[in-house]
Amino acid sequence: MINLIRKEFKLSAHILSYLFISFGLMTFIPGYPILVGVFFSCLGIFQSFQSYRESNDIAYSILLPVTKKDIVKAKFIFVCIIELLTFLLMLMITLLRMTLLKAAEPYVNNPLLTANLVFLGYALMIFGLFNILFVRGFFKTGYFFGKPFLSFSIVGFLVIGGAEAKRHFPGLEVLNSFGFDNIGIQLMGLFVGIVLYSLFTYIGFKCSVKTFEEIDL
Repeated sequence: MINLIRKEFKLSAHILSYLFISFGLMTFIPGYPILVGVFFSCLGIFQSFQSYRESNDIAYSILLPVTKKDIVKAKFIFVCIIELLTFLLMLMITLLRMTLLKAAEPYVNNPLLTANLVFLGYALMIFGLFNILFVRGFFKTGYFFGKPFLSFSIVGFLVIGGAEAKRHFPGLEVLNSFGFDNIGIQLMGLFVGIVLYSLFTYIGFKCSVKTFEEIDL
């Protein structure tokens, strides 16, 4: 299993999957829908799945002395590590914005979603949706990825749009709290994101193993 994971990172992965981790830096940008940085990170992972198809990586992996479940597990581990590295970058920038940059004018007057713990919860939710919609969709065939990515893109941008709009409704403005204001609400938002990410990823993995084991490659 360790060698299979090494193959994912050293041989199978596309370089853009690593480069697009840097889109987590978009968390710094004021006046911009910063959750789009999550989408770009997923787009980088998408490039690896495109590379899998073009290089016949799945067919090659099937020939190795490993199970289909191990192949799916290695792919999910790769995806989750890229996602969590992006999330870690976003977390560090968010904490910086919540502390040292809390009173910076571009952020105080920012008309869009601010970087706080609720924002991080949304980010994890979108990553989880990528795992259950795109990665699971890919393993239905082990080859086609266009429709699964389109499905994720539609749902992902609906979540981004909802996150930007929701705080403008009466009573929900606390979701856009600056710094450590309303920290209880912020922690709850982050907790919900963690739960959804874990749940979506787990379901995506289980369903992927089931469908991948059933298809004849």
